[in-house]
Amino acid sequence: MDTISLGRSDLRVTPICLGTMTFGEQVAEPQAHAILDRALERGVNFIDTAEMYAVPARQETCGATESIIGRWFARNPGARQKTVLATKVAGPSRGMPWIRQGLGLTPTDILASCEGSLRRLQTDVIDLYQIHWPERHVPAFGQLYYDPDKEVSATPIHDQLQALASLVRAGKVRYIGLSNETPYGVHEFVRLAEQHGLPRVVSVQNPYCLLNRSWDNAMDESCHRLGVSLLAYSPLAFGLLTGKFDQHAPADAGAPQNARIARYESVRKQRWGRPEALAAARRYNQLARDHGLSPTQLALAFCYRSWRVACTIIGVTSLAQLDEDLDAWATPLSPGLLAAIDAVRWEMRDPAQ
Repeated sequence: MDTISLGRSDLRVTPICLGTMTFGEQVAEPQAHAILDRALERGVNFIDTAEMYAVPARQETCGATESIIGRWFARNPGARQKTVLATKVAGPSRGMPWIRQGLGLTPTDILASCEGSLRRLQTDVIDLYQIHWPERHVPAFGQLYYDPDKEVSATPIHDQLQALASLVRAGKVRYIGLSNETPYGVHEFVRLAEQHGLPRVVSVQNPYCLLNRSWDNAMDESCHRLGVSLLAYSPLAFGLLTGKFDQHAPADAGAPQNARIARYESVRKQRWGRPEALAAARRYNQLARDHGLSPTQLALAFCYRSWRVACTIIGVTSLAQLDEDLDAWATPLSPGLLAAIDAVRWEMRDPAQ
């Protein structure tokens, strides 16, 4: 894999990023370190985490993932210099008061969260610091519609940018990014940065997969024209696009019980647990088999080969999964297969949006 630039920055990353939200919940520390070792050995130089991880979010495991990565850096001299490290500051609480008090995302919150992440990660600088979800009300995490009556924003975007700028000036953060954002949010962050000489966002981390192509409805044009890169998360739709639930739904007794969506009821209640999402996944999975591919190969290659995606974030719980996901990089998709994918989407749309 050749490296690519994120946005208009000099951050050079591999087009596959290792996501780590399973570390500290599904994946114990020794196995997490083995996965990090293997990813680095196979050429992946990009690691993504967040202050709120592990997932599902619990007070007992908040920050655990960053701490696991920090201890890996401490045990492997030189590993930090070989990796591009991304983490995220959590937005307003969303029912997790142990992460953030109050409704806003104040400059004080941002600065304190960054210090905590630096300490847990045992590093002096974060290469890409992202706002995990917007401070303002947006239709995200399975919500479909914007509702102005739910607006409770307390911290202007300009104030958030100024706090992030202070971290960049202090040398604690190199570049900034967003996550779970909308076209309005990206445009506003870029406009204010250019107007006031503040850091410009280089990337947006949003869901993108066969079951959720909402990015294709305006975010693709917005970010292409603004020079902001997509970091695609959940390319396998929490396992739905691996085929493991084609015979048994996640809640069924016969379903693989080690999968996140089967193991945690809170995950099943999210967008990935909708019956419509499972029905669409089964269609795509059969389409893969009809073309001589595994469901995982089709789902990942769809992201790997899309011009819209700068980098695909993969999350794994074993070395075997990691190798399978990395091996899928070599999978080609014919024009006919891409047309068949679009035909399914035309019929079933984006059930996990």
